[in-house]
Amino acid sequence: MSIKSARKNRLAPLTRQFPDRQMLKDFIKLEGLPVDRRAHRLERAQDIWDLREIARRRTPKGPFDYVDGAAERELSLGRARQAYDDVVFHPQVLRDVSDVNLTRSVCGSEVSMPLAIAPTGFTRMMHSEGEIAGVRAAHAAGIPFSLSTMGTETIERVAEAGPDGRTWFQLYLWKEDRETSFSLVDRAARAGFDTLLVTVDTPVAGARHRDARNGMSFPPRLTPKTFLNASYRPEWWINFLTTAPLGFTNFGGTPSHSLATIGDMFDPSLDISELTWLRSHWDGHLIVKGIQTPEDAERAVEAGADGIVLSNHGGRQLDRAPVPLLMLPKVRERLGEEATILIDTGIMSGADAVAAVALGADAALIGRAYLYGLMAGGAEGVARGLSIFRAEMQRTLQLMGIPDINSVGRDHVGLDWRAA
Repeated sequence: MSIKSARKNRLAPLTRQFPDRQMLKDFIKLEGLPVDRRAHRLERAQDIWDLREIARRRTPKGPFDYVDGAAERELSLGRARQAYDDVVFHPQVLRDVSDVNLTRSVCGSEVSMPLAIAPTGFTRMMHSEGEIAGVRAAHAAGIPFSLSTMGTETIERVAEAGPDGRTWFQLYLWKEDRETSFSLVDRAARAGFDTLLVTVDTPVAGARHRDARNGMSFPPRLTPKTFLNASYRPEWWINFLTTAPLGFTNFGGTPSHSLATIGDMFDPSLDISELTWLRSHWDGHLIVKGIQTPEDAERAVEAGADGIVLSNHGGRQLDRAPVPLLMLPKVRERLGEEATILIDTGIMSGADAVAAVALGADAALIGRAYLYGLMAGGAEGVARGLSIFRAEMQRTLQLMGIPDINSVGRDHVGLDWRAA
């Protein structure tokens, strides 16, 4: 059969014409180069994984892997992510979800959504805007910002940068100088920080093999390898070389440490009596971070804590640690409804945060997700990440038929989609 005959025998032959000029004009829109390249880059990110990819392209390998990696074989991190991927929602239909409420009471005050920025160390190593970017974006979004003991901005400067929002302080009890740790608590109280997060899962540092393989140091050093890696990431290095030197600013100096030696500052002798002492010296909310079992959660509250962060330190300490999301229902049952339960590790979307709330958390802490935004575009990148979280939470609740985050519960979620 000829080509011409085949065309005639088609069931629905097309009748062709010249394109309409107005149609072409409407369809073909040639955009000029964006004036604000950062804003254009961030606007195209549709989820936190997109921000992660932008961050990977724009950040040297050492700092990026410090954020992205975990301990040993990274099993704890992978399992935490898998737990969220295995969640199944049980949607309700024919409900009015035209107006969705995300506000929630967390640690005694209202937040605009059940989310807070987790404490992260060495933050200006990821992007020179560091903690200032984080606190301003968090407070603009109406959520708390947590400053780490190992932060790269002072307690006072962070408080000054975020005077109208809530700031939390994370404390490591220092091995060599316990009085210095206690002085940080006093400074945080004077600066208006309302919640103290005491990290208790670091008797020693975890084995973070990516950092060791990268020869990672704080601050980063320019070696032939890092120079080559920096050659196509000039913005990061220009910012690094032309801004204030990196250091643990809350200790008054700019130390240079191999990340492998940071663990020397942790205290394997820390025990439950320290919580009792802190309770007597801290008037705000006291939250114990790094709890991984119902028994330890109960012990922390009995020692005077207002609540806990159910956390395996982002998989960065003990590999094969319990998965926080899977432990959450048991911990909530043990503590009852009054104690605050926050959760971290593996949270990469608003749907993840909704699942955590449904299973018993008051709110979720985000560390990696926040830093991906920071590395992707400074304060604007963090703001973009938080707006993504907000949109995802709202859309998830609408598709579940639930108009209020405070109404979501165990009936609305399962831990294994295969058993739904």
